[in-house]
Amino acid sequence: MTPEQIKLVRSTFAQVAPIKEAAAALFYGRLFEVAPSVRPMFKADLKAQGQKLMASIGFVVAGLDRLDEIVPQVEVLAQRHVGYGAQEAHYAVVGETLLWTLEQGLGEAFTPEVKEAWTEAYALLSGAMIAAARKVEVAA
Repeated sequence: MTPEQIKLVRSTFAQVAPIKEAAAALFYGRLFEVAPSVRPMFKADLKAQGQKLMASIGFVVAGLDRLDEIVPQVEVLAQRHVGYGAQEAHYAVVGETLLWTLEQGLGEAFTPEVKEAWTEAYALLSGAMIAAARKVEVAA
């Protein structure tokens, strides 16, 4: 990611942070609409799950210029997700849902440049997560 893309991701996440509870609810509502088969993986309280989601996104956004520090933690998260039933195909759906949620929450501030920056950020992290998940699947 370029430094400008990192700035765009951070500045737009800062705009979403004040409405993080609503954004998380919007995200999960959309996710279950487009991929109803993933709903059974979410047994916990969705409000608490939304808080975890937003905290995880915040962690990643804060560390985009220190990928060497955050990728190992993201890999651990991916390995846990395998145990929940997450599959490689789910990452694309989650990415599309994230972008949709950002577009809804940011409105006109969701410019093509912002979309590209978030797409790049998600591609980096989801790629690391998929690779980590594959290691778990191979070991099993």
